[in-house]
Amino acid sequence: MAATVRRQRPRRLACWALMAVLLAHLLALSDTLAVMSVDLGSESMKVAIVKPGVPMEIVLNKESRRKTPVTVTLKENERFFGDSAASMAIKNPKATLRYFQHLLGKQEGNPHVALYRARFPEHELGFDPQRQTVHFQISPQLQFSPEEVLGMVLNYSRSLAEDFAEQPIKDAVITVPAFFNQAERRAVLQAARMAGLKVLQLINDNTATALSYGVFRRKDINTTAQNVMFYDMGSGSTVCTIVTYQTVKTKEAGMQPQLQIRGVGFDRTLGGLEMELRLREHLARLFNKQRKGQGAKDVRENPRAMAKLLREANRLKTVLSANADHMAQIEGLMDDVDFKAKVTRAEFEELCADLFERVPGPVQQALQSAEMNLDEVEQVILVGGATRVPKVQEVLLKAVGKEELGKNINADEAAAMGAVYQAAALSKAFKVKPFVVRDAVIYPILVEFTREVEEEPGVRSLKHNKRVLFSRMGPYPQRKVITFNRYNHDFNFHINYGDLGFLGPEDLRVFGSQNLTTVKLKGVGESFKKYPDYESKGIKAHFNLDESGVLSLIRVESVFETLVEDSREEESTLTKLGNTISSLFGGGTTPDTKENGTDTVQKPSEKKEAGSEAAPPAPEEEKKQKPARKQRMVEEIGVELVVLDLPDLPEDELAHSVQKLQDLTSRDLEKQEREKAANSLEAFIFETQDKLYQPEYQEVSTEEQREEISGKLGTASAWLEDEGFGATTVMLKEKLTELRKLCHGLFFRVEERKKWPERLAALDNLLNHSSMFLKGARLIPEMEQIFTEVEMTTLEKVINETWAWKNATVAEQAKLPATEKPVLLSKDIEAKMMALDREVQYLLNKAKFTKPRPRPKDKNATRAEPPLNASASDQAEKVIPPPGQPEDAKPISEPEKETGSEQADTEPLELEGPGAEPEQKEQPTGQKRTLKNDEL
Repeated sequence: MAATVRRQRPRRLACWALMAVLLAHLLALSDTLAVMSVDLGSESMKVAIVKPGVPMEIVLNKESRRKTPVTVTLKENERFFGDSAASMAIKNPKATLRYFQHLLGKQEGNPHVALYRARFPEHELGFDPQRQTVHFQISPQLQFSPEEVLGMVLNYSRSLAEDFAEQPIKDAVITVPAFFNQAERRAVLQAARMAGLKVLQLINDNTATALSYGVFRRKDINTTAQNVMFYDMGSGSTVCTIVTYQTVKTKEAGMQPQLQIRGVGFDRTLGGLEMELRLREHLARLFNKQRKGQGAKDVRENPRAMAKLLREANRLKTVLSANADHMAQIEGLMDDVDFKAKVTRAEFEELCADLFERVPGPVQQALQSAEMNLDEVEQVILVGGATRVPKVQEVLLKAVGKEELGKNINADEAAAMGAVYQAAALSKAFKVKPFVVRDAVIYPILVEFTREVEEEPGVRSLKHNKRVLFSRMGPYPQRKVITFNRYNHDFNFHINYGDLGFLGPEDLRVFGSQNLTTVKLKGVGESFKKYPDYESKGIKAHFNLDESGVLSLIRVESVFETLVEDSREEESTLTKLGNTISSLFGGGTTPDTKENGTDTVQKPSEKKEAGSEAAPPAPEEEKKQKPARKQRMVEEIGVELVVLDLPDLPEDELAHSVQKLQDLTSRDLEKQEREKAANSLEAFIFETQDKLYQPEYQEVSTEEQREEISGKLGTASAWLEDEGFGATTVMLKEKLTELRKLCHGLFFRVEERKKWPERLAALDNLLNHSSMFLKGARLIPEMEQIFTEVEMTTLEKVINETWAWKNATVAEQAKLPATEKPVLLSKDIEAKMMALDREVQYLLNKAKFTKPRPRPKDKNATRAEPPLNASASDQAEKVIPPPGQPEDAKPISEPEKETGSEQADTEPLELEGPGAEPEQKEQPTGQKRTLKNDEL
């Protein structure tokens, strides 16, 4: 037995270890049970969460709205976000930043930087010479990069999600425009890192919209391919996407729905913002025309007035989408002069005529990239707020040639819902139904390198080579391997964008640098010296285009191979054991295979593998020597990356930005805490001053006590009004604690008097029921008694003591003035009730679990011996009835004794359905009803 225990002990230890690992894993997941998504638009953002009990939900902001403006107001000592910041745009337009995402990943010479300056001249853009980028210069001491501003917005979105979810959140999926290149995507990731977010994925907003559409129509997707076009015109840009839905067979989950991005077209500047800017300019001309001849300044030179005009233009665009005309009006636009003008939809459409001509452009680009025609597209679905403009729908409907445009999707929230579904799928804390997503590469990426070639004997020249790494509209995420075969020394190669001919000249200027990275390899020559007798299989560079569409070079390695012959006599015991185990599980030596999904840059080898044509060994030789095997050696190669498109922030500057944002967040929290303390102090003063005149408070206090409290409250109120603005949080809390201590006695007396009636009634009720229970327990016959005399005496003593305490305390309290501290306390009443209830519950539990005593047997009853061949059941059922009872009558089973209040007067009834009547069974004459064990 001891040996058995010793053998099982390791298993028990392993089980405990496994449980500990699982518990630690669950505890780690408990901090990240909720995940979030941020649909980051140019004008506004939508935040969604998934948490246990909440499948997918849009987060409401502090104003209980589902959409939050992407606006930040930055002052010296405070920050505002969302709707609060949007309202500050009128008062302080220079410190209120909007549409700053258009500057992400852009260098100072980019046309979009000049466009931003033209649209928002109130903002001063400084120059960063190290990265050749721009930053916002709020004041001489206050400057922020676009990444830092975006990091603030992402941190604010997380605070909204955490307040809504009531738990901390770190994991997030963030949407980005499909046309974002590598520099722009890296900028968003850096902003998220500044905000302390763990980005599960940067998902293209068109892909997120398509995923949301497919998830809610999973049942309609089958093996037949369905092509759907999504036309998304937002505030800043327009993207048209062609998506194919169908079910495919997967290795992990069998047949599952899949969406594949087939074609994408876009216009970076076509959106609602440009329409609003056209309307603003129109309104500014009308206002200047109204004041012509009065020597007034141009309204365009007043940033506050232009901010008011832009807000009115936004409202006007929305109203004109449903009305033929509308009156634009602004009170006190500039110099206390009101503005009022009528604008028609026809005028609006004329202002934006060239914009509406660009509406079909993304559709044609998407069709070309998908290599499709419009007949293959089943429906066109509208997404984005700017698609609500009637002229946009009219032009688009004519361009696609369909009967109608699909509006069966939430144009504002679809991307946020699709992104949060992807967040739940990527999180380890949730299990969702699989939905395969195959996104597409918009900009092709290739590898370029130069090598020496010998075209003629003795004549060597340099040849420039290009190899496509990730092709346009190819799927991602994906890993690729490029193999360089003709290098035995250190060399460089370049990673650049491929053919961007599908972009226009202006788009190419906005795109920025077409060169991504120069890769410098170090240690190639040393690797060849280290393995001189091995055959080189090339220098392999491993690339990864991850879920976020960000390219990375994982590693570079030099690979060598040789043939090794091992004799069986030289094999060690461990090697033999390993071979035996491998053979048991079907293992064995397999030929070296080419990595899946890789592109190789190499020249086919003209040499044949050694031993490939050798004759098979003789049977005697097989016993002593096994066939030659390939031995593969891999040497890591040093890599130096030179980023060419937009250098990332150095680690020290990134850490500085992270700390700067954390300091601002701490300052905001401290400010909120101070405001909360000031509000609490002010509310306490006003509420207490009001209570002093209420009858219930006057009843328990003297005139002197009320005057003292009123005087202290007045002093505190005057201090708060005169010096409270400069008081710290600690000072405010101390002042509140002092006042609460002063009023504690008054509040205590009032609260106790409010509790007395309920508490005393409950105590009387418990005493009466306890006395009745004790009386019933003493009436139980001696033969059936289950309580001892000590137990009943103890209960009786507690009842009497409680009655005596209650009567004495109530009488004593009646003699005391109401202004003094009471002796009848609610906590003492509760303690007496708990003590009495504990004694009663003890006796009730004893009665519940005590087995009934067996009744004495009838001396006249005799029992017949069963026959030898009788079964056990026959022996148990054959009973001789008492005299005077028929022999076929059923025996009467012995009833259980009563246990407290658990008595059954009737047999439980079984109803067959609603309103069914209980079945009544007639008892045979002269036969008693058989009682069940739970009946008395």
